[in-house]
Amino acid sequence: MEQLIATIEKGQPFFNAIARNKYLKAIRDGFISVIPIIIFSSIFCLVASVPNIWGFYWPDDINNALWKCYNYSMGILAIACAATTAKHFADAQNRDLPKNNQINFISCMCAAIIGFLLLSSDTIATDAASGFNTTYLGSKGLLTAFIAAFVTGIIYKFFIKRNITVKMPEQVPPNISQTFKDIIPFSVCITVFWVFDIVFRAAFGFCFAQGVIQVFQPLFTAADGYIGLAVIYGAMSLFWFVGVHGPSIVEPAIAAALVANMTDNLAAFQAGQHASAVLTQGAQYFVVCMGGTGATLVLVFMFCFLAKSQEMRAVGKAAIVPVCFAVNEPLLFAAPIVLNPVFFVPFVFAPIANIWILKIFIDFLGMNGFMYTLPWTVPGPIGTIMGLGFQPLAFVMLAIILVVDFALYYPFFRAYDAQKCAEEAEISQEELAAKNAETLRIINEKIRLREIDKRYLCITVGRPRPPEGRIECFLLKDEQKKQVSVYHKPVPGGKTAVTDYRTLETRGELSLVEVGLETGRTHQIRASFADLGCPLLGDGKYGRGDVNRRYGETRQALYAYELTFDLPTDAGLLNYLRGRTFTVENVPFRAKYFG
Repeated sequence: MEQLIATIEKGQPFFNAIARNKYLKAIRDGFISVIPIIIFSSIFCLVASVPNIWGFYWPDDINNALWKCYNYSMGILAIACAATTAKHFADAQNRDLPKNNQINFISCMCAAIIGFLLLSSDTIATDAASGFNTTYLGSKGLLTAFIAAFVTGIIYKFFIKRNITVKMPEQVPPNISQTFKDIIPFSVCITVFWVFDIVFRAAFGFCFAQGVIQVFQPLFTAADGYIGLAVIYGAMSLFWFVGVHGPSIVEPAIAAALVANMTDNLAAFQAGQHASAVLTQGAQYFVVCMGGTGATLVLVFMFCFLAKSQEMRAVGKAAIVPVCFAVNEPLLFAAPIVLNPVFFVPFVFAPIANIWILKIFIDFLGMNGFMYTLPWTVPGPIGTIMGLGFQPLAFVMLAIILVVDFALYYPFFRAYDAQKCAEEAEISQEELAAKNAETLRIINEKIRLREIDKRYLCITVGRPRPPEGRIECFLLKDEQKKQVSVYHKPVPGGKTAVTDYRTLETRGELSLVEVGLETGRTHQIRASFADLGCPLLGDGKYGRGDVNRRYGETRQALYAYELTFDLPTDAGLLNYLRGRTFTVENVPFRAKYFG
């Protein structure tokens, strides 16, 4: 088993490269941006549909009002996704372009929307009126939306990179110049989509979006089978097990199927038919990932209440609340589960068992699949029951899933518990204290020798000048005020503070900055940037209260997001960390202001 894990781990750089691929990231981030549409519309769908399951039907006027809101949100999901994906793809393209020659993502979004409409909409002609056929403007058009966004971004980059634009004199205001700069790439995009649409319809007799569905439908069907589901969710867990964020790799490939299948389930239910699709967003959120990737909900309760090991019980108590809300990183890395051979089998196969149980209930017992979804942080059991519309069979299925997950995890949990108890029995309190002290000594020594690199992300109010550089100063701490003062020459009691920074992105008055520390002083980052004239957003001690109130921020936008263990010299107990980097992908304030 350990040899297998070592072999898989060797491929980690390759998997990380896939996760960072700008096309996959654009699909993931673009799709994440439209999740509020799906959740919002699902609320109305839930209210409209659940009574039907229990034999009650809303009056027509109430029913029509509920479905109108759903149709006007989910019905244009692909249009919204074309825009959001184009925006994130343009941002990725801009990283390869000079700061003074960037793609206008708003223009790119507009071009992607128009291109998508050309590729997916048919004209309805009647005696009374004409308009768009909306068949492919919702979930069925997601794949076409992604394609339109990528083609648009590629065309824009081609022209912007080569300065093939309408150039205006410097005296012309920037917003006017930008308008003319966008004319050529925008026009080329629309022309390309228009000509392609004409040629495609002439050749095949239907729109491109319909052709995409016909091509990919066999894959969607295969993915909804037992083998396809096992491959998809087994891979997601496997990637996480070796330290690679599995959803970042797997979800972009199945995003369209997740939503399209959910929409098909709803259409079937409304037509009085069986909602038979299994591969849906609700199934992934609440059945496959019950308690997070690896279906760890039952495991954290084992740690908390059944473990004899003091260490495991402590981990369980610390992780139980976040795991209940599908945030299981504390358990994955503290237990640990990641790269722990003991838990390899249940971590990979529990999600597969869960999705197979759901499929059995749908295929053989006639239960309807997920027709709507809820936020992924809803506890798995609650999300399962609500997402399946309170069907009686859903309660039975949930009980079986919990029992099966318990049965899969329990033998391995017992083995690990026994292993940890044996370790704790062998180590006296003095030895344990010595071990912890030695670990702390090594960490402090490696930090002093700059063999451990800790990187921060922060948001500053204003643009640091220069955009990249080093801040060298002296900090003097006032113990009474619990605040430090910045000096630019030595002062009695002052300590040297050296801060390296690099501006990653600027939007309006806010800048996203990466920070590295040469020294580690109290409030070093906050005080240094405040002295630079660019205080941290949300900083109540060194920042700008008026700006913080305007953005509604009460905590400083500062996050230690990356830790790298270089360890070129012997690190004793920490040698196993040599060469590893731990990165937090989703920093909340980064997604909020620079997503």
